[in-house]
Amino acid sequence: MAAALPAVAAVHGRVRSRTDSSVRRTVGLAACGAVLLAAVWLSLAVGSRSLDPATVIGALTDPSSASVDHLVVRELRVPRTVIGIAVGAALAVAGTLMQGLTRNPLADPGLLGVNAGASLFVVLAITLFGLTSPAAFVWFAFAGAAAATVLVYAVGSAGREGATPMRLALAGTALTAGITSIISVLLITRLDTVNAYRLWSVGSLAARELGDLATLLPFLLAGIVLAAICARPLDLLAMGDDLARGLGQNLALARITATLAIVLLCGAATALAGPIVFIGLVIPHIVRPFVGASHGWMLAWACLLGPALLLLADVIGRIVAAPGELEAGLVAAAIGAPVMIAVVRTSKAVRL
Repeated sequence: MAAALPAVAAVHGRVRSRTDSSVRRTVGLAACGAVLLAAVWLSLAVGSRSLDPATVIGALTDPSSASVDHLVVRELRVPRTVIGIAVGAALAVAGTLMQGLTRNPLADPGLLGVNAGASLFVVLAITLFGLTSPAAFVWFAFAGAAAATVLVYAVGSAGREGATPMRLALAGTALTAGITSIISVLLITRLDTVNAYRLWSVGSLAARELGDLATLLPFLLAGIVLAAICARPLDLLAMGDDLARGLGQNLALARITATLAIVLLCGAATALAGPIVFIGLVIPHIVRPFVGASHGWMLAWACLLGPALLLLADVIGRIVAAPGELEAGLVAAAIGAPVMIAVVRTSKAVRL
């Protein structure tokens, strides 16, 4: 009996440790929700025309057609806030999936050619069909992002070894380089294309319509569901292909599911707001120290912190350039670049 006591104590300690960890993660998730609510409030209240809390609440609950402030909140800030929530969540979840799938801490939506494919199709839409607004070429951006990602996966999975992280990363880098050259040629020859493309390519939440979000919302929701399904397989893939295969994981199915989720999330987000960078890179690195290697918890936290970061970037852009504004994509890049440098300096190796 005495010999069994240490074993019982050890088991009890492990159970208690797991319970404490779950409680900490749950409390942290609630804190992430509070951060997102604060970011939403700032997005509605702060800008070139800052509003007091009573005005914002009145605009949402009892709007007056005679109030300019109410019109600003309901017609301008509510749409960009809602779209910012959707885009931020999609990019953060997609970035978490990419880093887990490729085992590369520097992975973001640009790694698999998503941004490049969307940009090429937008340029073609402007050049061939004369489309000049994000609402007009939203489907072209989505189709381009999806086509580029599928092509990268097809190239990366060719051969006996299949879609290894290194092959996917190299295929995405090669495709991005080729598409960038094509875009440069098209932009050089068409000045009108440059002007229209420039407004979309910087990444912005302004001048976006809720109708576009409603059209792409099914794709975003499908991507979130697939991402949740991928959480457990990604935990196994993080242990290495051989061990994951030995535990019964279907590696091909897991990678196809994760890639499809990335296509849906990145394609829809890029179509809505343009190629916003670094949100998908930064969020996993913020989340990972708090939740560990569990992709389920990482995805849950990312769904809340991604929108918060993008909305804060949008608010900062309104403040620093008032009465004008800097696009959210530019501010997000300014925030993300130092983080990327820090990751490179602290990582012993980028695991592909």
